Amino acid sequence: MIVAATLRYSRISPQKMRLMADAIRGKSVDDAIKTLIFSPQKSSNIVKKVLDSAIANAEHNLGADIDELKVVAVEVNEAPRFKRFRARAKGRGERRIKRNSHITIRVGNEK
Repeated sequence: MIVAATLRYSRISPQKMRLMADAIRGKSVDDAIKTLIFSPQKSSNIVKKVLDSAIANAEHNLGADIDELKVVAVEVNEAPRFKRFRARAKGRGERRIKRNSHITIRVGNEK
């Protein structure tokens, strides 16, 4: 049994999000939550919310036991980017690319 939760168009770059994704991949749900709570990165709060959603989905939809769940897969993909311009000297403009990301977390039994 595998259950997923997805967050799309998150306003943080995929590179920063993947740091937290790599930290929790393969861990038990309890250990993953502890890791995310004590991480100072902005992405840890976002990943924790998605992980909590996946746990709630498993518990509510399939009646899974939370103590037996582990993080099976974490995918962080690039979302469409915002293209902005910043004013520079002599009437020029510099392009700024603001990156977004999609995150999907799958949890399942340890069996």
